[in-house]
Amino acid sequence: MAGGTQSSTEYIQHHLQNLTYGKLPAGYTRYDGSVVSQDTWTLAHTSQEAADMGFMALHLDTLGWSIALGILFCFVFNFAAKRAHAGVPTGLLNFVEMLVEFVDNNVKDAFHYKNPLVAPLALTIFVWVFLMNLMDLVPVDWLPSLAAYLAGDPHFFFKVVPSTDPNATLGMSFSVFFLILYYSTKEKGLIGFWKELALHPFNHWAFIPVNLFLEIVNLCTKPISLGLRLFGNLYAGEMIFILIAIMYGAGWFLGSLAGVLQWAWAVFHILVIALQAFVFMVLTVVYLSMAHEVDEH
Repeated sequence: MAGGTQSSTEYIQHHLQNLTYGKLPAGYTRYDGSVVSQDTWTLAHTSQEAADMGFMALHLDTLGWSIALGILFCFVFNFAAKRAHAGVPTGLLNFVEMLVEFVDNNVKDAFHYKNPLVAPLALTIFVWVFLMNLMDLVPVDWLPSLAAYLAGDPHFFFKVVPSTDPNATLGMSFSVFFLILYYSTKEKGLIGFWKELALHPFNHWAFIPVNLFLEIVNLCTKPISLGLRLFGNLYAGEMIFILIAIMYGAGWFLGSLAGVLQWAWAVFHILVIALQAFVFMVLTVVYLSMAHEVDEH
């Protein structure tokens, strides 16, 4: 993906930039010196254009890979479910049943209430996040280079790991946050939920302002920490793979060393990929369990 005249810094920046589609305002000067005559929705050609598109811009690569991997998950599990039988499972069916049982056992350990949504949600989160993380093991230049070739543009941006985009990880974590608010209100009632915020940890009316501050901060940090934890770990892993890829162009010695480092890091990173998917799933279940707890004040 990196051109022959591309510096290491430009190579890294190119790999870390998403394929961004957004609106450029009238009068905006583009990368080639042309001026936009009216508000225009278009693909960003530089990182500066992507930044200037603002909050409403879309990361098409993140959306595309997330949806594609979600469809793959649904297809595989639907395929296995249609072939389920009472006998001893083998192959794909055995793998799917083991995975479902693994998630179900973890949900039973952490969630002790009746809610038919939680177990399927936990399974979806674990498998979907794992698949998105797994894209980090694809060599960093393969798919971006193919996309650039098909697009006919050597500067074409194309990231293939959705969980290295904070928009994706925070989007998932805030979805969990809205479920927390929904079930907290549903199970405790609106007044009961606000009582919990106002009278915990200090059960006295004089401490209501302090309690509200502590509890609201605690509540709001849950989705932020949940999303940023996943993003930070996968972003760091992607960055290391990019740095290793740069070594291939630095002579035979560093190139040979890069091959060893890439293999070693990939083996270690498999653990990170699985662990981060597991952590996201478990914390989601724990947070929803806390939302179902009813305390008497």
